[in-house]
Amino acid sequence: MFCRACIVQQHACLPLHRIEEWTGSFFWHTTLKSLGMRVQLGQNSGHRCHNPRPSSGNNFVVIDVSGIQEIALDFCGCKSAQIRFKQLLRVHWYPTTTTDLQTAATFNVLEHYHLLSFELKVLAYEFYHSLVRRSDNTELSPIKDRYSAFMHMVREWWHLQQLRRSGRGHDPTSANGTNSGELAVLCLACPHPEKNLPDRWESAPPSIQWLYALFIAIDANFHLKCKAVSSDDIDPGLNAGWAYFVEETKYKNYLSARSGEKQEHSTCVSHNTVNMADTKSARGLAATGVGTVDCACHEFKLPTGVGDLQKGEKYLNMDYFVFSALIGFTVTALNISYDIACQWSKKLWTRMDSMPAHLHVPHDTMQICYFIPKFHIGAHIAACQTMFSWNLARFVGRTDGEAPKHGWANINRVASSTKEMGPGSQRDTLDDHFSDWNWKKVTMFGRTLKRKMEEAVKWKREHCAALDELEATIQPGLLDEWRLEVEAWEEDNTKLNPFDTRVTSITQAAVHAQLVELEAQELEAGNDCSLHADVSPSILISSGIELEDQQQRLKYDITNISLHPTDKQREAITNRTNALQRRIDLWISIQELYMPIVSALRSSLNSTASASEAVLKPQHCHLYLPSSINTHLHCEQQLLQHEWDLRHAQAHDALNEIHSHLHLHSHMYKFKDKNLRGRVSSTRTQNLITRIEVKKDAGVEKYRHARRALESLSGHLDKVGWEVSLQSLRSKDVRPMGDFVGGHTQGTGTISWIWLATGVDTGHTENDCVQDCVQIEWSKARACAARWSEEVQLLLKEMRRVLVFLQWQADWWCEHANLRVLEKPSDQEGLQAYAHHQAALCCVMRGSFQALWSAVLNRTSL
Repeated sequence: MFCRACIVQQHACLPLHRIEEWTGSFFWHTTLKSLGMRVQLGQNSGHRCHNPRPSSGNNFVVIDVSGIQEIALDFCGCKSAQIRFKQLLRVHWYPTTTTDLQTAATFNVLEHYHLLSFELKVLAYEFYHSLVRRSDNTELSPIKDRYSAFMHMVREWWHLQQLRRSGRGHDPTSANGTNSGELAVLCLACPHPEKNLPDRWESAPPSIQWLYALFIAIDANFHLKCKAVSSDDIDPGLNAGWAYFVEETKYKNYLSARSGEKQEHSTCVSHNTVNMADTKSARGLAATGVGTVDCACHEFKLPTGVGDLQKGEKYLNMDYFVFSALIGFTVTALNISYDIACQWSKKLWTRMDSMPAHLHVPHDTMQICYFIPKFHIGAHIAACQTMFSWNLARFVGRTDGEAPKHGWANINRVASSTKEMGPGSQRDTLDDHFSDWNWKKVTMFGRTLKRKMEEAVKWKREHCAALDELEATIQPGLLDEWRLEVEAWEEDNTKLNPFDTRVTSITQAAVHAQLVELEAQELEAGNDCSLHADVSPSILISSGIELEDQQQRLKYDITNISLHPTDKQREAITNRTNALQRRIDLWISIQELYMPIVSALRSSLNSTASASEAVLKPQHCHLYLPSSINTHLHCEQQLLQHEWDLRHAQAHDALNEIHSHLHLHSHMYKFKDKNLRGRVSSTRTQNLITRIEVKKDAGVEKYRHARRALESLSGHLDKVGWEVSLQSLRSKDVRPMGDFVGGHTQGTGTISWIWLATGVDTGHTENDCVQDCVQIEWSKARACAARWSEEVQLLLKEMRRVLVFLQWQADWWCEHANLRVLEKPSDQEGLQAYAHHQAALCCVMRGSFQALWSAVLNRTSL
């Protein structure tokens, strides 16, 4: 313990320490101000000012990590003294204003909150009031409210940090000379001419040119809303298009000039992103969300590639963001990933021609490819799944196109606070968070690219070995033919698609029609073997299979009826039961003409049935189709063959139904997660998803029943080889095309066999069908091996670009050290020190990455 005079003397350089005073029986909180301490600015430590000027009201408030304190503050009033706000900055206190100085926040507390807002998404309100409670948790000593002042300081601090780290303080034009997107943190691995690309890269041969392509991904986020609580006039943004958000004035003028345009409807599946773009509710909102353009390979937000959405995800908005981001790049190849690329890419360049001139991109000499992200492509029609696939197109490596989605979980945590902000505050806040996201990606490049390379080398080796094994079983002549087809399709997607089956799928209805036609030909030739005037053998079997379906539906409805059904529900079930029983009775009477043995089988079954089983239950009636009769009992060969044909088609019908329901199920989940909020909307959609699941389960049971029948019939007819395309259906096989089990992905796992099964018509031989399946599997295996090989090449090139970019950035900072000349030598020395510090940081980071990658780089000539 010390006396009051000693405490004041010892804390001359520590004016914000918290002090406790011994009262004689306990310690009680007190302040240095109450002990008579005055804080002098503008003088070196230990020196007194001969002309001190007290702050306004003599109760200056300082916000620090230790709490919020009032101090007695004196500014230096000497003639040589700096302006007052600079005196505060000299001691690392940031003032809330430059004129009437009453409040400041320490650099320490601003930096502390800055990091907490990034890592924990702490709200300014929560942080400030935690400082209030740290200062006085009893509310016995009221603290002046400086929350609004703190908010202003935080926002200015964030903006100044972006300017400082981008080198604007070293430029003679200062902040006023900042160009669009200049404050953004760039992706070091993306191609940047004059920064990380070699000389004459534009003239590289096509086999290498693809390595200089730019990969971008487009998406929208409707969590990042903004309420209509202010306006751009009242709350303008500080960045003004200098970072990630587009410049607001030009953007709003563009939207106003084209406000009457309507969105074209989708010609693929019913994409709500396209069809509902004009109908999304915007009541009470200044913005319904944001659209972004990202680096598709490394998940960086691109400069001037972000903007507000006024309705849904309209082409009008997304086009602006894309072209605004692209004008900052000079590339000869461009790969674009978008959930609705199949629709959005149509008339894209026609739409660009009607946009402002500063957004025009020279695309005539650019090779442009469009893709659908791997997670979303399963919800598209079959044609889109090959035309826009990242897995099948060449020169794209293992890019998945889902980059924006990976960052939404991080930024969505601030959505609850940013939606209450004014438009300028929201844009500046999101800009700052996007910069932090990009910077963390920069610092992780060493580990990220190393991990990706190790994985790529491993899977390249395995998939190339698998491809070699497959090719060893195929005739060389066929391989040459197939290779030419694949290469032709890769050059021009309008040519014959090697990933599509050439064998026409058949349906149960088509087989039934063929059988009816065959019977008509036999009737015309006088070979009619029908035993009934109206029901031929094929109609008998087809009707029996239809009755089985009706039995299953009635079973399901009876099982799922409520415990206490209404009279109307009971009546409907009873009517359906009676109608089904009449149809079955009529069918059995005709069946006994063609299959006399079933009469004895039914008599035997009825004699052993109990009294309770005698109750009318047509849904449990055994129909005794040929497949359910033992092999030692006689059944007409023609009936067996008819059921085989119909069951074979029924199995393929069931698979097609499962495909359809899985597509719809996946699409509804994505639509629900992206567009619906609230209990009512979510409940309705969940009910619809449940109904889809029920239909999917019915399709699964239908397939399993058809396959059991085929197993039985194959014994009668000596059928072999059919199990290859119609395998046993397990629960884990019933999954969407892009859903992999065991932690695998599209490049490491295999898709379920249900997506590879192909129907076979009577116009193709067994050899044709087998060859078609093998060609498709070979094409996919070749594509997979090629993508992993490309991934290795692409990662090696990206590693080189990262190292070259860091060296360029270090040189850039050294050049800027003396670019701006200041009057005071101390200020000039400060500029030089910061520039050399940044240059050293780039060099150290480059050395760290190079050491991590040395094992890979030593094996490759970069």
